[in-house]
Amino acid sequence: MDDDEPLVGGMANPGAVFRRGDTVIRPAPPSVAALHPFLVELRAAGFTGAPVPRGPVVDGREQLEFMPGDVPLFPEPAWAFAEPVLVSVGALLRDFHAAAGQVTLDGGAPWSSELADPQGGPLLCHNDVCHENVVFADGTARAIIDWDFAAPGRPAWDLAMTAWYWVPMRPDDTGDGLDRFSRLRLLADAYGLDDRPGFMDVMEEAVGVCRTFVANRVAAGEQLFVESLARHDGWPRWDRIQSWLATNHERFTDAMS
Repeated sequence: MDDDEPLVGGMANPGAVFRRGDTVIRPAPPSVAALHPFLVELRAAGFTGAPVPRGPVVDGREQLEFMPGDVPLFPEPAWAFAEPVLVSVGALLRDFHAAAGQVTLDGGAPWSSELADPQGGPLLCHNDVCHENVVFADGTARAIIDWDFAAPGRPAWDLAMTAWYWVPMRPDDTGDGLDRFSRLRLLADAYGLDDRPGFMDVMEEAVGVCRTFVANRVAAGEQLFVESLARHDGWPRWDRIQSWLATNHERFTDAMS
């Protein structure tokens, strides 16, 4: 329609997401039949930071509530790296998990396996709380969007996936000057993480899954992933990241204690 506004950002559905008034129209994930009832129940459980369905799936496209606010799209603005922003992301994830724990999980639904926790778990995790998928208002994280990769998992898995982007859990090879160790502590505190000694094991496992995800997309010839990998020094950079995490495993653990 002529009044549809294209929404940009992210690598999963480029050019296929539109806003029509207070509704977002986008390709529906295979899990949509289970995801939409989950989002409705999540709202009923008191979590307002996720969109609810605005209508039926039509021609393979879902209709979701538009969540107003600011999204720090690539290249991320400087404000997205402020410590209060990081704290608010951790708090939003905590609130989401608290509400999700009250929703019955359909374990037999065709949830995405691409970024899912290999060990599974009792909670529906978002698995992709990256910068492009968090909506802010006045510098505070208010909503999580784009639930394509949601799947059952451990809460710590979702936190690790979130830390991957927001700390970020990779070496400072861009000169951003961010203290990864203190930032992980801030995120863990804001979330209220209990099992801190075991978190880095989950973190390293999650990064391995992220690497496989990228490898599969590159092997499939998806141009955005091919270009991104080349732009970031290819697989040698992934090798450096995983080596750096292993080397600093205990230091990160100590920083959270």
